[in-house]
Amino acid sequence: MLLQLLLHLLIVLLFPPLLLGVITRTKALFAGRKGPPLLQPYYDLHRLWQKGFVISRTTTWVFRAGPIVGLTVPLLAALLIPFGAIPAPFSFNGDLILFVYLFALARFFTASSALDTGSSFEGMGAAREVTFACLVEPTLLFALIVLVRLSGGFSLNQLLGKHLVTSWQSAGASLLLLVIALFVVLLVENCRIPFDDPNTHLELTMIHEVMVLDHSGPAFAMILYGASLKLLVLGALLVRLLLPWDSGNPGVDALIFMAGMLGIAVTIGVIESVMARLQLVRIPQLLIGTTMISIFALVLVLR
Repeated sequence: MLLQLLLHLLIVLLFPPLLLGVITRTKALFAGRKGPPLLQPYYDLHRLWQKGFVISRTTTWVFRAGPIVGLTVPLLAALLIPFGAIPAPFSFNGDLILFVYLFALARFFTASSALDTGSSFEGMGAAREVTFACLVEPTLLFALIVLVRLSGGFSLNQLLGKHLVTSWQSAGASLLLLVIALFVVLLVENCRIPFDDPNTHLELTMIHEVMVLDHSGPAFAMILYGASLKLLVLGALLVRLLLPWDSGNPGVDALIFMAGMLGIAVTIGVIESVMARLQLVRIPQLLIGTTMISIFALVLVLR
């Protein structure tokens, strides 16, 4: 158990920025460029930590709390979810509800810190972020309900346990629908194409990026690290569904999980290289369709 705990913590603390590096490098290869080093996100975080804060005099404590909560919440969520066959350090009945609303808490503070600047530009991004969140949260909740039905448990360790191997045989169609729905949730929550472009600076298309324009130095480093943690945590759901096997060796299980996460990062990079960003009016339609997919998966399980 101690080895599993140490592996879990090491993955949480050291692995997330590498995922962003893999995505960027994949996109560079598709574009025919050499691209930045895989470890560039680590260099960026180190550089930002060496800088100072630049804070507007019109802001309050809410602006300062946004990056802190944006980093703390994914860290707490990472302690609730198993990484492949490595169980979560903290587990209790009903932790899946806490898991969902931890992200709602982070989103609330991020949007509030954007509004606290008094900028209508950042307010526009906050409004879009919250709107998309309202549409994507039902998908995640219905997906977790399906897993509750299949596992008979009410904690994430039970939902993502060994039973998934047999569940693929008895309810493979439902799990396949969940994988599709959760992958869409992953893209939306992490502001990836086709829903948002983390590299854009066009005023009419920015969503998440516009909310953090006024943050700098260590505050911006916390935002970037928190974003990579969020990618890791939500990706852990997909990896466990797609790779539900338990080798019995914590080291091998950790390697399987990290390989799965790297595969997801490469997939995101490929998608961002071959797809364009959707029109804003199309995004709600797609998210509602994703919710319907998760509901249909629940119907298949209950029938």
